[in-house]
Amino acid sequence: MRAFARQMTERMKAVAAAGAVAAFWLAVWVLVAGLVAQPLILPGPGAVVVSLLRLACDGGTWAILVGSGARILGGLALAAVCGGVLAGASVRSRTFARLVAPALSFVKATPVACVVVLLLIWLGSARVSIAAVFLMALPGVYFSLVEGLAQVDKPLEQMLRLHGVRGWRLFCAHTWREVLPFVLSCAKAVIGMSWKAGVAAELIGMATGTVGERIYQAKLLIETADLLAWTVLVVAASWTCERVLVWLLRVSGPVAWRAAVRAHGHGLRGRAGAASDGTSAELALAVGDRAPWAPALDGLVLHVSAGGRACVMGASGVGKSTLLALAAGECAPCSMVFQDARLVEDASALGNVLVCADARVDASSAAALLRLLVPGIDVHACVAELSGGQRRRVEIARTLLCPGGAVILDEPFTGLDTAARDACAEVVLDLLDGRMLLLASHDVADAQALDTSDIITL
Repeated sequence: MRAFARQMTERMKAVAAAGAVAAFWLAVWVLVAGLVAQPLILPGPGAVVVSLLRLACDGGTWAILVGSGARILGGLALAAVCGGVLAGASVRSRTFARLVAPALSFVKATPVACVVVLLLIWLGSARVSIAAVFLMALPGVYFSLVEGLAQVDKPLEQMLRLHGVRGWRLFCAHTWREVLPFVLSCAKAVIGMSWKAGVAAELIGMATGTVGERIYQAKLLIETADLLAWTVLVVAASWTCERVLVWLLRVSGPVAWRAAVRAHGHGLRGRAGAASDGTSAELALAVGDRAPWAPALDGLVLHVSAGGRACVMGASGVGKSTLLALAAGECAPCSMVFQDARLVEDASALGNVLVCADARVDASSAAALLRLLVPGIDVHACVAELSGGQRRRVEIARTLLCPGGAVILDEPFTGLDTAARDACAEVVLDLLDGRMLLLASHDVADAQALDTSDIITL
């Protein structure tokens, strides 16, 4: 309650500050208009308000504004689609990026007027607004998406792919959420610029029935009050459009995550070893020269029978994690606890478990497992709010409910005391369900707790 009251107080202060700033500049306008004393050059606020009310009461004004807005948003949508396709191709191919980036940089630096004149020659006035907005917005969209895609969390993506989260679910659960901050930053800059470019194109091309045409007529007739009134309408439309689109983009992140979580296990039914139905993987891995940077793996042949349990022992840095990563690639789809934490930080513990879970796992059973492993946990709490030991046990819960014929654990009990480790090990053994278990640890007590029958020392 106190937090809500504090938040409301801060909002009221912000509104009051904004009102004070607006009042200051309104007073400046009144003063300057009085000093100029020429309504044709600078009309006062009263004259502009009268013109604005007259335009607002005219149905044709709104039809013109909606028509121009539709063309501007159409060009912006086209730029978003093309920018996304080009950015995706550029991230996958450096050669393609080298070819595309200079051309878009050139377009970005070209003055709007030059672009509009060329488009008028090529396309005519009817299509110039959409084309101008498209060309002006495309570079901003492209470079923002390229930067966002280049900074996607690769370890987290690897974890999701390993657990069978692919296609549209991977995009919703990971890619879009990672790129969204860059998209929001781009939207705040590009939407306003798109309205400027669109109206400028209409004005230069004098397209019939557009905002640009009305502004040009007001200029010809020296109706300065009408010109300022149309300017106010365009600014208001641009501001509203930006606020609505930015809000929709912000909402899209949680919506995409929920869609990916609800469809957990999608596309995995019917695949060999995809479900925890007693089908176990068998691992026979000749490491050979796959990891030349890890001498301890040279000549090693790792074999774990279906349903078997093996533990790789060794000091830090000898190559245990490398060996498990190679094994995971052979057993995919499988489930794995990585040595480093790989959680979606701003999502709930339950969501982190369900997004990778088998299709037959429901929210209640996932929540029950979380409460068993982490007594007292709020399953809807953001994992960023949990302690290190709690976060580790969330990852163990996720691994146990993932599809696959193998369970791979890399130092799974890091940060847990003896009692918590033994309790977790008991749950792991209960839910192993005949799957192969491969463990990496430097502590023999971990191997004993998980009853591993085969010890491999590096």
